[in-house]
Amino acid sequence: MLQTKVRKLALLPAYNEEKTIARVVMLAQKHVDEVVVVDDGSKDMTALIAERVGAKVLRHKRNLGKGSAFSTGFRYARQSEADVVVTLDSDGQHDPDEIPCVIEPILKGEADVVIGSRRFSKNVPWHRRFGGRILDRATGVSVSGSIVDAQSGFRAYSRRALEKVTAAESGMGVDSEVLLRVKEAGLTIREVPIKVSYVGDKTSKRNPIYHALDVFFSIIKFMSIRHPFLFYGGFSTIMFVVAIVFGIQTLDFYAHEGRVATNLALVSVSAGILAFLSFFTGVILFTLITVLREKR
Repeated sequence: MLQTKVRKLALLPAYNEEKTIARVVMLAQKHVDEVVVVDDGSKDMTALIAERVGAKVLRHKRNLGKGSAFSTGFRYARQSEADVVVTLDSDGQHDPDEIPCVIEPILKGEADVVIGSRRFSKNVPWHRRFGGRILDRATGVSVSGSIVDAQSGFRAYSRRALEKVTAAESGMGVDSEVLLRVKEAGLTIREVPIKVSYVGDKTSKRNPIYHALDVFFSIIKFMSIRHPFLFYGGFSTIMFVVAIVFGIQTLDFYAHEGRVATNLALVSVSAGILAFLSFFTGVILFTLITVLREKR
């Protein structure tokens, strides 16, 4: 009985990576059937070099962000009927020769998504390790009770995962967003150890604080959309308690001094208004999302 050949595709989002793109593409070509580079509005020769060494290049006219690059690449992967898609950075941080290890659990049918985890690598700078752990905790996706490396871009996706998971986030928060969607879809996740290279620790194109905030607010946005009543209801409850506490203090101050403490009253009224608005925002979003889900 003939065994159907598994079509493997490597997806590389790239922005101004002319110094490293050729090496990453050529190394990746040894392990996959096609290498796709999504040139996200680069101003250098990234796209031209990638094409010259044999990669399929998808171009954005302007820089749209990592999330948009992934969306473009995933769309192409679905259309080309890829069975396994592996994503990795174009800056040389990831070693393409580790692709077989990352995709192996998918080929064996043991997972839908595999994460190349940097948790096992000793050469990750302390500030990246510390910041990554905080963002990993915020994402909250775990494997066997252990929080996964949610910010790692070295991953593999099965055909099933490609069909079920889409990326809506345009910025750096896409890695966390995709994992949250994977968890929501009930797909199986595995982690495998990888090595990383931070040459001079200058691989990041963005300020690390901006990067962290981008990811954090992406997680907040995702949770507010997926669980609006819980998210806004929780905030509303907190504000309601604040309003009550400061309201009681305002009344107590008036009973003893015979005048209103403006600052206490202002906090109480403001918190009450925020509690009211947050509660009804949660109710409205919950209702809209429920109706949309029922119409699918």
